[in-house]
Amino acid sequence: MASEKRVEKVQVVKDNKNLMSKVSGLGPVLALIVLALLTTAMNPSFLDPNNLLNLLRQVSINGLIAFGMTFVILTGGIDLSVGAILALTSALSAMMITSGVPTLIAMLVGIIIGGILGGVNGLIITKGGAAPFIASLATMTIFRGATYVFTNGNPITGKAMNNSFVFQFIGRGYFFGIPVPVILMIIAFIILYVLLHKMTFGRKTYALGGNEKAAFVSGIKVNITKTWIYVISGIMSSAAGMILISRLSSAQPDAGTGFEMDAIAAVVLGGTSLAGGRGRIFGTLIGALIIGTLNNGMNLIGISSFYQQIVKGIVIIIAVLLDRRKKA
Repeated sequence: MASEKRVEKVQVVKDNKNLMSKVSGLGPVLALIVLALLTTAMNPSFLDPNNLLNLLRQVSINGLIAFGMTFVILTGGIDLSVGAILALTSALSAMMITSGVPTLIAMLVGIIIGGILGGVNGLIITKGGAAPFIASLATMTIFRGATYVFTNGNPITGKAMNNSFVFQFIGRGYFFGIPVPVILMIIAFIILYVLLHKMTFGRKTYALGGNEKAAFVSGIKVNITKTWIYVISGIMSSAAGMILISRLSSAQPDAGTGFEMDAIAAVVLGGTSLAGGRGRIFGTLIGALIIGTLNNGMNLIGISSFYQQIVKGIVIIIAVLLDRRKKA
């Protein structure tokens, strides 16, 4: 009888933990709903269809970067170079387009270069043994400096970009009433969702974040997997850069400055643990929507951009503290 009671108690504890896990997983969704309701109450124009489409278009860039950042943070790492990769690859693609290279080829080359730059981060971390924070901080500085050297500190623009239908369509076009950047974000989300949650690579990613030594002992090629994760981060950053230059019809040397913070915020707000091993890419999508709604709402209400930075910082602190509490 005593053993049966102990089994029942263990089962009750497991059921409670599963229930708490499901409830905590709904946290980001509930936060997004509450934020949207509050914003609407303060400015009903938030629900205007044009405003919502504009919000989604703005979210697409941060969403793409944050999807890649999710893989990195799931391993317990960080990538501070995403904004600099965006700037450098978008500048290179813009220069190719203005030089007469076909738009799609130029953008594809830019995305490939982004993956290579991400791979550089991965190799410095895996082969060089550098901490992800230090490695990506150093490459962020290098890539940003290279962008200024390449552009001579000037924007890159030209008739070739303005006259290219494909170029304009990627950043400003619509497909059945939906902005093309939003469609691209959804496609990337589906691909990465399958990769992370339905394939072996995703299980390896979680294993690295849970216990890297145990993952190595179990036969996972830690260095190769981790390097590919940073390649994914670089690809997503450069893809976001292609959308950005299309929207602006130019490549700015300071593009992407601060984007790494919004991406990290989206991942953390979506429930991914900074310690690694726990989180879902769907949560990151919700986190990106929260950041986008917050930015859009504060603009509609008329809050100064200076105060907006303070508000976002506070939101990030709250998310980190909640993450710490969940682990405790």
